[in-house]
Amino acid sequence: MGLLGGALAWPLSARAQQTERVRRVGVLMTLGADDTVAKARIAAFVERLRELGWREGANLEIDTRWNVHDPDRRRRDVPELVAVAPDVILATGSTTVGPLLQASRSLPIVFVIVPDPVGAGFVESLARPGGNATGFLQFEYSLSAKWLELLKEIAPGITRVAVLRDPSFTAGVAQFAVMQSVAPSLRVELIPLNADNAAGIERAMASFARSANAGLIVTSGPVTAVHRDLIIKLAARYRLPAVYFERFFVTGGGLISYGPDFIDQYRRGAHCNAASRCDEG
Repeated sequence: MGLLGGALAWPLSARAQQTERVRRVGVLMTLGADDTVAKARIAAFVERLRELGWREGANLEIDTRWNVHDPDRRRRDVPELVAVAPDVILATGSTTVGPLLQASRSLPIVFVIVPDPVGAGFVESLARPGGNATGFLQFEYSLSAKWLELLKEIAPGITRVAVLRDPSFTAGVAQFAVMQSVAPSLRVELIPLNADNAAGIERAMASFARSANAGLIVTSGPVTAVHRDLIIKLAARYRLPAVYFERFFVTGGGLISYGPDFIDQYRRGAHCNAASRCDEG
């Protein structure tokens, strides 16, 4: 599966023979405009579009909405962006794709970092998405078991593991379920830490930190991504060996991560097309 809508998928030679008009791309980001990771992701996307012949200020206009993980912003930004009818929308995560599909079943949507697009009903199948959406799977849920295995390898003495998750985020619940399936063989007890904001994260981790022989796993989701600096700081304060789902936790001072390169998904997103296929790029 891959991206950008047919409006941006013409060969450069074909475009050169036509009178170009400016194309508009809408972008929904769950992180803030000042977030270094968000900047790197958008930069990769824009750079690849430029390599394909699309340049802002010339034949391309990009309308980016930030912090769309926030429900209030999402309720405002999604219908506003759909109303201006961009040629295609690049959407980050399932929290943006669902509302987009409710707002339009015709506007081309390319998604990145979506945990389960089939289960969520965004596409018919991974091989044949159908409809008006296509994009990139975040990762197979089975990968979550590796986080627990890695934690046990780096801290063999742990017996209790906190799993930090947003209970409203379906993927966090599914990731926890996968880890539960392997926990008995590793002789560890899993403790879900449910938190949907910074204060909740602080309370949950402070309470769990009283446990002996403890470790931490941070599942994927907008809340853990937005509050990653706080989570890293608390893990260090309470001396919790921790495994994270994405490398930006490690570059920010965290211990270890295991997962795909999400920045590459934005780069490859520039190759998706109206035939509901994302080509390699």
